[in-house]
Amino acid sequence: MPPAPPAGTGPGTASGAAPGAATVSIGVVGRGRRRMRRWVRRGWRPVAYVWRRSLMFRSVAITVMTTGLAVGIIGTAVMVSISTNVYSQRRDQIESESARATIVAQGIFDAATAAEDNNQSELETLQNEAQQAILSNTTSPGGTSIAIERSPDQSTPQTLQTIASQDFPDAVITDALRKEVGANTGKLSLQPVQLDDDGRRVPGLAVGSTLQIPSAGQYELYLVYDLSDAQQTLDFVSQTLSIGGVALMVLIALVTSLVVRLVVVPIREAAETSRKIAAGRLDERIPVRGQDDLATLARSFNGMAEAVSRQITQLAELSRVQQRFVSDVSHELRTPLTTIRLAGDMLFDSRHAFEPSVGRSAELLHAQVERFELLLADLLEISRYDAQAVQLDTEPSVPAALAADIVEEFRPLAERAGIDLQLATPGGHTTMRLDAKRVRRILRNLVGNAIEHGDAKPVQVVVDSDARTVAIAVRDQGVGMPPEDAARVFDRFWRADPSRKRTIGGTGLGLAISLGDAKLHGGRIDVWSRPGHGSTFVLTLPRNEQGTAATSAIPLPELDESYDGPRAVREES
Repeated sequence: MPPAPPAGTGPGTASGAAPGAATVSIGVVGRGRRRMRRWVRRGWRPVAYVWRRSLMFRSVAITVMTTGLAVGIIGTAVMVSISTNVYSQRRDQIESESARATIVAQGIFDAATAAEDNNQSELETLQNEAQQAILSNTTSPGGTSIAIERSPDQSTPQTLQTIASQDFPDAVITDALRKEVGANTGKLSLQPVQLDDDGRRVPGLAVGSTLQIPSAGQYELYLVYDLSDAQQTLDFVSQTLSIGGVALMVLIALVTSLVVRLVVVPIREAAETSRKIAAGRLDERIPVRGQDDLATLARSFNGMAEAVSRQITQLAELSRVQQRFVSDVSHELRTPLTTIRLAGDMLFDSRHAFEPSVGRSAELLHAQVERFELLLADLLEISRYDAQAVQLDTEPSVPAALAADIVEEFRPLAERAGIDLQLATPGGHTTMRLDAKRVRRILRNLVGNAIEHGDAKPVQVVVDSDARTVAIAVRDQGVGMPPEDAARVFDRFWRADPSRKRTIGGTGLGLAISLGDAKLHGGRIDVWSRPGHGSTFVLTLPRNEQGTAATSAIPLPELDESYDGPRAVREES
């Protein structure tokens, strides 16, 4: 077995390093990245909020971003074109000056008598004359540096010293340039270079050519041109384009904001007017300005609002007439119904003394009078709600006991229907102030409907409570309803299946009255139903007499994750 590596060493760990050093470094980097992400999210959140809520901000931002992109692309293309053009012109100018300077210098050396043996001093004089002639023939605005160097591999008896301008940059004359000059005798060789100007890098151009000097052989002429003037021109153009682009973007942003404002302000006015109309202020209208499309939209909206307002007013008046009619008829029917009830009770009590057919008629009359009396009682109660003349008559009550009473009251009916009526009371045993009469009426409606639609399957009544609420759930496992029907069960006179045969009740007002009774207590009734899975109604009442039922002690059913509704009552064993 090979020996174990020393502590602190191994793959990825330097020998002698602390064992946790890498882990600490990674942890610090990780924390830094998380902190940076938090800062980015924190800074982006307000922008995202304004982006989602402001059409003007979105429009201006998109316009500015697209304009900035276009300005950037166009500006870059213009700068590239200008730079290329300026460089090409300067290159042609420098190439022409360099060729002319080379010809002038070569002419000075060629003017010497070929047969005459030029001594060293005469050659140096010619060299100085050539240098002055070259400088006088170069007119580059950025300045020119000159150097004359002996070509390598020369074997002439006389030589000239290398001469150069005081500021000549020897470092820019590369070996590659010298090889190219030596290989292209009689031609110009150009090479872009970088010059040092007081620590600042500026562009330049180095030009090399050859000179044939009598008795001294071949020499190389190098001219280095400073292109800082051209760079300054390009910088000025770039700065001008940048300032112009920024100014253009600001101008476009202002123009866009003004144009968008002309559209957004009427839209905001329309939205604000719509909210006011929805809140009941039916006389609100959008101001109409001008004759353009927005003015046409405002006039059309105002016409629609006028028609809707008129229709709402007519419907409200019709509803008031209907309520008044129901109230008046209900009260007017009360007296004759009482008389009919008394006469019917007398006939019902004496039915055994009549012939069988007459006795059966007395029984039917008694049943229908009772049903009519229940309908009339419901109509009177609805009329009280419409007239806002309903008040609670609270007394100390125990919700679990109220539920137990209703279960016992309906147990015979449930047994006749073949339904197992179950009661579970894990909570709700605390005494609280309730209108017991109204709570019993709510439970009668819920339990009665569960038995009516239970399809001979168990019906569960569950009472539970928490620190703030008491809840009573009634759940059947019968036919159930689709969500669109469940949303309308509290509408007056509405029935999910009008053709269904009913054994109890059937006015269509029970759940509407129950919901009103629950709201009087500050509570609510929640419903969940699905076809084939039955229905669940949950009555939630606040434990505090002045409180409200914001949450419930019993959640609603949830049969699968795809259902986007309430959640589920727990099964009681």
